[in-house]
Amino acid sequence: MHIVDGALSNEVVIGGAVLAVGGITIGLKKMDMEKIPATGILAATFFVASLIHVPLGPSSVHLIMNGLAGLILGWTAFPALFVGLLLQAIFFGYGGVTVLGVNTVAIALPAVLMHYVCKAGLQHESKKVAMIWGGTAGAMSIALTALFVTFALALTGEEFIPAAKLIILAHSPIMAIEGFLCACAVALIHRVKPELFEIFSEPKEVSHA
Repeated sequence: MHIVDGALSNEVVIGGAVLAVGGITIGLKKMDMEKIPATGILAATFFVASLIHVPLGPSSVHLIMNGLAGLILGWTAFPALFVGLLLQAIFFGYGGVTVLGVNTVAIALPAVLMHYVCKAGLQHESKKVAMIWGGTAGAMSIALTALFVTFALALTGEEFIPAAKLIILAHSPIMAIEGFLCACAVALIHRVKPELFEIFSEPKEVSHA
């Protein structure tokens, strides 16, 4: 779901960059030593999962796994997904450097929102309930990302609206796949390391002084 260089207006590109810098700054402040290994693993997961993509107009269709990143990392998903997007833009030409801010916000902000919506459900003692919340986070993160990409394209010009509608339709199967994968990941974590979500849900900030 990478928007390519030159597709967006300057106003949308600048606005996306400002929001991305804000999100990355918050994420870095909340990144303590415990989150660094998980941040690297989830950044790599996003990098690999989204390498196989199908171009679709000014964007593309592929797995993202931002829901799982958001559930575990919260705001730290911003720097994790930014690094993945930056490496893909530089080495493979996916998306673009000038639209990096918009792409980061479109993918990372839904992850953060699902973190706060679903984190209480993940800590439920019932594995089935936790899986439902995990699947919801995976599916809704894709839906929100598609909506944010659509919104960015619609702000740029009405000529992109048909392509934007196609992007939402094309990501319907991706929602189902990522919802299933995220639910399975939550089930595994619930079984082998249930304290993981509780540890990473603590709202603590790192002092860099």
